[in-house]
This record gives sequence, C-alpha cells and structure tokens, in this order.
Amino acid sequence: MISKAYIHEYGNRKLEPEHQDVIDILESRNIPFELFTDKKITRNQISVDNNTLIVGNHFVFSSIFKKYKIEVPSNCYPKSLQKYLHRNIRENTIRELALTLNEDFPPIFVKPRSRTKLFTGFTIASSLDAYRLMEFPKNTELYIAPIVDWKSEYRVFVNNSKIVGIKKYSGEEHYSLNMNVVEKAIHDLENSDEKTQGYGIDFGILSTGETALVEWNDGYALGSYGLDKGIYTDLLLTRWAEILNQLFPYET
Repeated sequence: MISKAYIHEYGNRKLEPEHQDVIDILESRNIPFELFTDKKITRNQISVDNNTLIVGNHFVFSSIFKKYKIEVPSNCYPKSLQKYLHRNIRENTIRELALTLNEDFPPIFVKPRSRTKLFTGFTIASSLDAYRLMEFPKNTELYIAPIVDWKSEYRVFVNNSKIVGIKKYSGEEHYSLNMNVVEKAIHDLENSDEKTQGYGIDFGILSTGETALVEWNDGYALGSYGLDKGIYTDLLLTRWAEILNQLFPYET
C-alpha cells in the first residue's frame, strides 16, 4: 500500500504535466509527496521501500534500477508484436552503421536500442544527418527502420491487461485505429513473457490504411497525452507495485 510518493521536478517546482496530474490525484487521496531533483538522484539520496511511489523520467528510473539491480524490459519491439510492425526493423551500432552509409543510401529512421532515451529518434537522409550520431559512443546500439508514412498515431494505455484509454498524439483526426488489430496485438503480448502489468502501446495508421505497431512503452515512465489523471496515476501505481515486488517479494 503506497503511503508516500517522491515526484521528480526540474527545480523551482518545474514539473512534467503528467507529474502534476499525479500530484493532483495524490492530494485528493490524502497521500503525502515530496519533490526531488536530479541532484538527489546523483547523490544517492532517494531510497525505495515497499510503501513509496517514485514518479520520474527515464534518467530517474535508470538510476533507481541500476542502484537496486532491477531488471525491466528494454525492447520496444517485443517479439510477440513484431508481426504488427509492417516494416523491417533491424539492429546495429553507430560504428557499423557508419561503415554502410554512402552517397546514395535511402533515408532511414534511427533510435537508441538499449539506452532508450539517450536521444530522440530521427531521420538520416544524408551524411550530414549522420553526424548527429558522432557525439555518442561508437558501440551505441541502434534500431534502424525504413521511412514510412504515418497518417495518424495513437497511444493505447493498458492496465492489468485491460485497455483503459486511447489518446491520439500525432497526425490527422479522420484516421482511426483498427481495434481488431490492436486487441489481437495486446492479446499476443499478454500471452507472452514480455508483458508488464501497466504499459502504453503505440499504434499508427500507415498510408496503406493498415494499423501498425509504432512501439511498446513500459508503464513506469509514460507520457499521458492528456489521459484522465486518475486512470494515468492508477496505471503508474500498478506498474510500480509490480517493480516493488521484485525488491520486496515477501512483504505485503
């Protein structure tokens, strides 16, 4: 049972909108909270127990996970969902990619693989674009995908195996998801060993009209795109309780 929360801020109470939403819900439930900055993380001043919720960004959680040796899924294209991609996504490193680029290569989309928030994914259409990767270690693992024409993109929020919300975050209004595809994909994930108790799964509509997987996102640090505050907070709580169970498996 959560009795206290630590909420990440950037200083001077500058918060992610989602984190303010969580605060609003915690206050309505009379659960006390404390704000913290990156400094507390780097100084190792945040402690985890089985009654405390942590709300933060990927830097916060990567630090927490490293400190407590917590393993979480890192593959945003789970094997159980790959048939829904409708495009070929391959893995490579910056070093290997640099060796394959020439003057006539087709545009590609790249994003980090293991360190998922090392940089925001972007399109490489020329050798000049590729220089953006040079600031990162040459052994940085990448996902490389062909460029596709997304007409609209949505995040589907799942808590305890149930769809609890859907929010469009990009594209045109008149393109709708094929919910049969979405439900089949979630069924396949839920019947694999890759699922978590709370997550967001992004789907888009391609120019062909097909509903395709964009990516899967774990629920511990998840953009809400305006999802109802209570539903969003409950999803975070569900996923965090699952993570806490790895640390305190014999405590209730």
